[in-house]
Amino acid sequence: MKIRSRAPLRLGLAGGGTDVSPYCDAFGGAILNATIGYYAYATIEPLDDGTVELASADQRNGGKYPSDALLVPDGNLDLLKHIHNYAVENFAAGDSLSLRLTTRVDVPPGSGLGGSSTLTVAALKAYAEWLTWPFDNYELANAAYVVERERAALRGGRQDQYAAAFGGFNFMEFGRDGRVLVNPLRIAPAVVSELEASLLLFYTGDSRSSAAIIAEQARNVEAGNTIAVEAMHQVKQEAFQMKECLLRGDFEQLHRVLRKSWDSKKSMATGIVSERIESLYHCALNAGAFCARISGAGGGGFMTFFTDPMRKLQVADSLSRCESNGIVYGCHFTHAGAQAWRLK
Repeated sequence: MKIRSRAPLRLGLAGGGTDVSPYCDAFGGAILNATIGYYAYATIEPLDDGTVELASADQRNGGKYPSDALLVPDGNLDLLKHIHNYAVENFAAGDSLSLRLTTRVDVPPGSGLGGSSTLTVAALKAYAEWLTWPFDNYELANAAYVVERERAALRGGRQDQYAAAFGGFNFMEFGRDGRVLVNPLRIAPAVVSELEASLLLFYTGDSRSSAAIIAEQARNVEAGNTIAVEAMHQVKQEAFQMKECLLRGDFEQLHRVLRKSWDSKKSMATGIVSERIESLYHCALNAGAFCARISGAGGGGFMTFFTDPMRKLQVADSLSRCESNGIVYGCHFTHAGAQAWRLK
């Protein structure tokens, strides 16, 4: 028997960074995101030999450990170890679990599409299916947050886990004490089709670590940095504006919101938009793109460009000339969140 699971990666459309403490604790955060047709996968194969085998297929890394004790993080596959330990303690009442856990993510690490959070959600979903642990989407997302942010101490926000668990277009609100409300949006099919036709995802060729950027955002809030905090207020307001644009199908206003958001995002912390990313941004605009977003905390990874569908190839060609190591990806939105199933 095998247990397989997958969870979708997400595309942040507005409000990114306002789901990160201490900003959301002090002021409340708002995010609008949507899941896309790229996934994190997990496979569990139960064993009876008293071992735990962990493998990251895309990173070509693995390890084998005795199952009679919690796994010790030592710099190798630590996130998978924390996931396993959480499952042992919370789903198996501390009893040992012998298994082979294999994971894979469709995009490179540090992409800005929520890869590590989505992987955590997918793996926990697989454990829950195997051990018949009852999980609703809020509980699954919160468990993934605890594993990644508290146990593994990976810095970041809260949106990625909830996007992966719920799937679809969601407007999310974040408040004190970890309070999260996920509001699914009923976007008209024609609006979704236009988004898919006009969106271009471009991997810049650089993975990036978001920790330093997120740490600076936190310091700016704690220090009362007026420019940075006001920029975050503006980014949060843009999430509400984006929601209205999508529900109304107002693409002209959507483009205006995103053009303004580019400047707001840059003021939240240094390093979000590098000279190279700024160059790619203007390269695409000169080729006919309407606007762009930098995914995740910024600094590298994926950029999202909004184009006239009839000029998308022209924009893609221009980006490829500006950055030969970059990769153009298509974009298809999905509606389902994390899923798990059994194979005989």
